[in-house]
Amino acid sequence: MPQSPRSDDYPLRRREVVKLLTGTRDDLLVIAGLGSTAWDITSAGDRDLNFPLWGAMGGAIAMGLGLALAQPDRRVLVITGDGETLMGMGSFATVALQAPQNLSICTFDNERYGETGMQSTHTAADTDLAGIARASGIQTVGLVQNQTDLDAALPDILDAPGPVYHVIKVRAEKLDFVLPPKDGVHLKNRFRHALLGDAGIS
Repeated sequence: MPQSPRSDDYPLRRREVVKLLTGTRDDLLVIAGLGSTAWDITSAGDRDLNFPLWGAMGGAIAMGLGLALAQPDRRVLVITGDGETLMGMGSFATVALQAPQNLSICTFDNERYGETGMQSTHTAADTDLAGIARASGIQTVGLVQNQTDLDAALPDILDAPGPVYHVIKVRAEKLDFVLPPKDGVHLKNRFRHALLGDAGIS
């Protein structure tokens, strides 16, 4: 597939977007897909209620779903990339079927596989992730392409009854790594402790 030049010029910058998403509510439970979105949430502040994936490509949406079902009184926000979403598209159907009211999912779509050389993903051609989510049965679905779209979508992303899904088109750019801790046990324990207190790690 030829490289698409479109996303090189998209106006939204991923790290500015993630600051808006995560900087508004201190109580958000945030799951980030492996790679760039994990670096993005860390660049915005390495919160104890962030859970960045270091592996398990394709698992972020499913993990967010499980967390939302286990913690129905807390808002769960999944921030992941287009490549990771493409690998786990079957999760859309399960999200729609389970329909947790507290789950919001955002795919940062730069139309590239950022961790392996910026090759084009399918979304650089005709694959429509928002359309797939809608066809899977998710009722609140949006496409964000600029700041006006983002401002309009923020209330749904952060507060609307879920499940909520938005594709956010972001510029394809190589950014400095801002890495979360690499110790998976530490990440698990700090998240559980922040969420559940001492009982979470006993």
